[in-house]
Amino acid sequence: MEALGGNCAFWGWKLPEIRNTKRPFPSKSKSSDSSAESTGSRGYRFPLKQAVTASSLALTGDTIAQLSSHWRKRKDSISGSSDTSKDIMPSVISDHDWLRALRMTSYGFLLYGPGSYAWYKYLDHCLPHQTPQNIMLKVLLNQIVLGPCVIGVVFAWNNLWLGKLSELPDKYQKDALPTLFYGFRFWIPVSLLNFWVVPLQARVAFMSVGSIFWNFYLSSTMSQ
Repeated sequence: MEALGGNCAFWGWKLPEIRNTKRPFPSKSKSSDSSAESTGSRGYRFPLKQAVTASSLALTGDTIAQLSSHWRKRKDSISGSSDTSKDIMPSVISDHDWLRALRMTSYGFLLYGPGSYAWYKYLDHCLPHQTPQNIMLKVLLNQIVLGPCVIGVVFAWNNLWLGKLSELPDKYQKDALPTLFYGFRFWIPVSLLNFWVVPLQARVAFMSVGSIFWNFYLSSTMSQ
């Protein structure tokens, strides 16, 4: 595994050098001190752009999935009516699960956006060259590491909001592996494009757009 060895020296981290300044005890009244503390002593910056992108696209995907599901159910229930569209739209909007929408939006903002961006940065640090071997290794690692993590976290996040953490082991046992294996057929080609042609800054957005179609596809196929 030379590809993972050269640039990822876990035991080779160097602490940042502390430069001597004329004032060894800086004034506490400066706003820069508080801002440095808010980002962390090691200079961590929350990836706000990626978090907002992931949350907005998660909201979009959930909205499409909910509207399509409600539309099919209402259309089937009043299939004999001549005024179908006018009867369906008010009920579709009124039945929208806003708590579910907030749940998915917060998941994208707090978890998926920052987490996946950190993961893609780590892969680019370990495998910086765009060789066919590195691209295929990134796709493989994305499926066997990030894929199970995303499924595990989104199931746990969903059950936490629903107050059903005690049912989480059964949820994992019943749905985790089928969802993971079923998703390989969709996410492997998407991941290949993601690592091959999409720059690092846009990868979270690209995968979040893929999630819109994935959620819509699951909602459509699972309800049949």
